Amino acid sequence: MNFFSHLRPLRRLDWILVAVILALLGIGTAFIFSAGYGNPDPLYQSLFHKQIYWSVLGIMFFLWFAIIDYHRWTRLAWWLYAIGLILLVLVFVPHIGYKMYGAQRWLQLAGVRILQPAELMKLAMVILLARLFGWPGRNIRRGRLVVFGLALVLAPMALIIKQPDMGTALVFLPVLAGVMWAAGVPGRRLAAWAALGLVLACGALAFIIIPPKLGMDEHRHEQLMHKIGISPYQRDRITVFLDRDRDPLGAGWNKAQSQIAVGSGRLMGKGYLQGTQNLLGFLPRTVAPNDFIFSVIAEEKGFVGCAVTLALFGFLLAALLRAAESAIDKMGRLLCVGVATMLFCHIFINIAMTIGLLPVTGIPLPLISYGGTFMISTMSALGIVQSVYIRGEWR
Repeated sequence: MNFFSHLRPLRRLDWILVAVILALLGIGTAFIFSAGYGNPDPLYQSLFHKQIYWSVLGIMFFLWFAIIDYHRWTRLAWWLYAIGLILLVLVFVPHIGYKMYGAQRWLQLAGVRILQPAELMKLAMVILLARLFGWPGRNIRRGRLVVFGLALVLAPMALIIKQPDMGTALVFLPVLAGVMWAAGVPGRRLAAWAALGLVLACGALAFIIIPPKLGMDEHRHEQLMHKIGISPYQRDRITVFLDRDRDPLGAGWNKAQSQIAVGSGRLMGKGYLQGTQNLLGFLPRTVAPNDFIFSVIAEEKGFVGCAVTLALFGFLLAALLRAAESAIDKMGRLLCVGVATMLFCHIFINIAMTIGLLPVTGIPLPLISYGGTFMISTMSALGIVQSVYIRGEWR
């Protein structure tokens, strides 16, 4: 009887959100199957089986986090943050960190990838920021509080950039801005920090573009990039984005093939399992199930399929903001806003990348891209939002 009493909160779930999540999980599984269809490598043919497993496990995490009072997590916020930092450091320890495609992003056990700490760190960061700016009686107009919040965000960002994983690292700053805005930090202060960030970004861009035009040789330019924390492949992705004719068979290949796939889908698409860019391997099979899954959807289901997918994401984000409105306290509201901002950044950056509006970054599409740690962290975050909704809407 006691067990079933713990399940009572599940009757108060936002069932519209649940339906949207299940629809997006179904789309993801279907097109991950399509991305591996006809692939001679059995590993990629079986990815959709693994995605089903991760989806089921993710649903279990979603329900578990929805049942538990979200205040438990805000009370543990500093511990979660510290554990996240430790895991990010362990990524660089030999025989513990796992290197793949030139990036040191995973932890391993017996040579098998088991965890991507950066994905868990994003959720820990949201929880900590909600506690920092939502604690009762805290004066959020104090400049030192904003600086402290920025310092807390920059620490994991630096470790993630070092992996290197610039795309994931850049999600932290919008999350910080979204939480501070929802907390009531003065707009002028946010604008000042945004202007500073823009100046720094323009400065980094200048270091990428200008030295080669002034005659700096490749080796010295790579040394300069290393000093400011930009790897050669990140530099190449940015330069290819700025100059579409640069290295079309190398660094520019993924971007070009993704744009061709999206454009060739036209209104209704070529049909499920009929995408030639995908099936013939022009869209690289190593990235089609994850970073470029939206390109597979666009080619096979066209503008209509893309519109349906975007509409579902719109319903998802609206449900998160609805939960924020129903929150019983400021910390709950900030949790919902932080999760909504995090997911919006993933959706926007991933889709903008596939259609050529942003440089290529290894950032997945929530609930659709293949990936275990990302699926678990996303579903856990959505479960926390549901915990806020359950205790707010039905108080």
